[in-house]
Amino acid sequence: MLSATCHCGALRIEIPERPTEITNCNCSICRRLGTLWAYYDVGTVSVTGHPANTETYIQGDMMLQTVRCKTCGCTSHWEPIGPNPGSRMGVNVRNFDPAAIGAVRMRMLDGAQTWTSTFWDPPSGTA
Repeated sequence: MLSATCHCGALRIEIPERPTEITNCNCSICRRLGTLWAYYDVGTVSVTGHPANTETYIQGDMMLQTVRCKTCGCTSHWEPIGPNPGSRMGVNVRNFDPAAIGAVRMRMLDGAQTWTSTFWDPPSGTA
C-alpha cells in the first residue's frame, strides 16, 4: 500500500500498489488540471476525508466526477458516479512522492482529438 496526501493533508489517498503505467491526457479537463492518472479498481483505493473535505466536478456525459480537496484545491482522483462491478477510478499520482512511484511507462493519450495513445518508456535501470 502506498500513501499520499493533498497539499494541506485534509485528504489521504492509499493505493494498493505502485502503478506500472500512468496516463498523461490532453483532454479539456486533464490538461488544465495537470494530472497524471493511475487506474485502479473501485474499492481498492482508500480516500480518507472524502466526501467531508472534498468538492466534485461533473461534466459532459455525467458518468464521472473529478474530486479535489476543498481546502487546498489539489485534485485527488476521479470516480464513476454509478460504479458497477469491475469499474475503475483514476488516482492523480502527482500527489505521491515521485520516489514512491518511480520511473514508470507513460501513456500519452490524445483525449482532445483522436483518443489514440503513444507511449514513453523510462530508460533501462530507472524503475
